[in-house]
Amino acid sequence: YLFAGGKCMNEYLYDDLAVGQEAVFSRVITEKMMSQFREISGDDNPLHRDSDFAQEHNFGGVVAFGMLSASLYSALAGVYLPGKFCLLQCVHADFLAPVFIGDTLTVTGKLVEKNDSVRQLVIKAVIRNQHGKKVGKAKLEAGMLK
Repeated sequence: YLFAGGKCMNEYLYDDLAVGQEAVFSRVITEKMMSQFREISGDDNPLHRDSDFAQEHNFGGVVAFGMLSASLYSALAGVYLPGKFCLLQCVHADFLAPVFIGDTLTVTGKLVEKNDSVRQLVIKAVIRNQHGKKVGKAKLEAGMLK
């Protein structure tokens, strides 16, 4: 593990990794994250900031940005599996259910394929909320620097 900024980061090398290897981490979606994402992305859709609007459209409250929860795939690849030597190349993401401020999201990634000729990994990932409901899934393709 590499300790940087108080965080652990895996330093797997390509040859260290095996099909079936998994990583899991959790993160709580906060109002601060929502504000920062809104500022960075420029997405000002009222579904993500206006509770009344969200309720009028059959949501229980402000819906978190889908791409905010999908950004956790970047943390999965860049920190956990494989970590420091990862170059994320492609993310095929599906949004399966809404995420709300205060939700605890648990990301699970599993290495399902290694392509030795191009040193590329294929990782399948799932995001579940605190109730165990699957809110997202993705297939990640990542190259390895080492």
